[in-house]
Amino acid sequence: MGMSRLNSVRSRLVLLFFLITAAAVGVVYLYVVPQLESNLTAQKLSRLENSSTAQTARLQRALDGGLSQAQIGTLLRRVAQLTDARVTLLGVRSGEARPSFVVGDSQFEGEPLIGQLAVASGAAKGGTVAGVESLAGERTAEVAVPVPAGHPTWIALFSASLDEVDDNVALIKRQILIAGGIALILALIAGFYAARAISRRLGRLESAAQKLADGDFVTPIPVDSSDELGQLARTFNEMQRRLADLDRARKQFIANASHELRTPIFSLGGFVELLEDEDPDPEARAEFVHTMREQIDRLTKLTTDLLDLSKLDAGALEMAPRSVPLDALARESAREFGPIADQRGSRLEVRTPSEPPIARADPDRVRQIIRILLDNALSHTPEGTKVTVTTYNTNSRAELTVSDEGPGIPKRIRERMFDRFYTGDSVSGSGLGLSIAREIAQRMDGNIAVTSTKGFTAFTLDLPQAAPPAVPAGIASEAQA
Repeated sequence: MGMSRLNSVRSRLVLLFFLITAAAVGVVYLYVVPQLESNLTAQKLSRLENSSTAQTARLQRALDGGLSQAQIGTLLRRVAQLTDARVTLLGVRSGEARPSFVVGDSQFEGEPLIGQLAVASGAAKGGTVAGVESLAGERTAEVAVPVPAGHPTWIALFSASLDEVDDNVALIKRQILIAGGIALILALIAGFYAARAISRRLGRLESAAQKLADGDFVTPIPVDSSDELGQLARTFNEMQRRLADLDRARKQFIANASHELRTPIFSLGGFVELLEDEDPDPEARAEFVHTMREQIDRLTKLTTDLLDLSKLDAGALEMAPRSVPLDALARESAREFGPIADQRGSRLEVRTPSEPPIARADPDRVRQIIRILLDNALSHTPEGTKVTVTTYNTNSRAELTVSDEGPGIPKRIRERMFDRFYTGDSVSGSGLGLSIAREIAQRMDGNIAVTSTKGFTAFTLDLPQAAPPAVPAGIASEAQA
């Protein structure tokens, strides 16, 4: 259970908030503090160097005047007050590269200078040197100026404690740590509440998914935001609606299929009993046989639709595309449905252009689609309705349209008529024909579209146009001649 909580989205979000805030505080602490310390130290050295340079000439003039030790001490204390620094005058013996004795100090009564005096040694070579040293156990900013310049006899060492800089840096460190601690606490609180809100919404999705798995297609998820989770909830509700429609269609299909199967089976059983128990006259026998053949045709169509549907779902429907003349297939299918149209008193026409459209498709599947469209037009329109099959080329596509002059299809039916198992009227059927036809067309890089108004409906099969056949070189040369 503990591992489950640690691996939950809530725990991960809280940890993520904490780590991001901790990383931000760490970056500020490790980058800002050293930079601040370096900048404050540089500013301290710059101010010390400017003030020491201004006082060096005064020191040189006074020293050239041959001051006594007491006068030198007084001068150094006065200069120290003006520069706000400790001033130490170091002597350089001839031939040596570093100061070797102390001439005077503005704080002579205080702690004597101790340390390597690297800054002063650098100035003994003839140039002003600034740097940071540890003197008397403290970090000290130092500026050493040779007197006179170039050939020093003395080294004026101006030094100022960096305790103020260190105190400021320590204060900033404490403030960053305190602010970082507060930020971490706030991040944990914000992360907890944000994670709890997200976890609660994910919990609703999980609960809804479980209900959906149990067959509950009724309870939607409340959509309370426009963010990604809100969009997910809307998508989930749309999926739930479609699954509910599919479930209703499945149940309707089972009822329709049961009816479609039961009616011809009962009918066939009844006729078989009649043929077994009675001896009908030839005319009655012929009528029985005709009716039995119709029922067998109904069973054959239903089983064929179900087989095609299973092949489409399994991706096992084979295609053998080649050049297909749509006008020839249209006339062939019209002849096949001619008797059915005559029985209904309908007129079936075929219109083809002078240049026949050639599609790149599987001819058997194109025949199947045309049969479905013709059967749909003749079955769902009143008797005597004119049905027309038209073929043509448009925009490098080969198209075939089956149109009728029936009452038209309502919009609510047009929106769902290609859904599986959907039947839009009381005419018997499985509701699979148009769905199968469109899916087959799409497998051949085509499509089926429908347009309908009052008194007119057209289903258009759109297929890629086949490339024109290559003309042999000999024939081409003869044509040019």
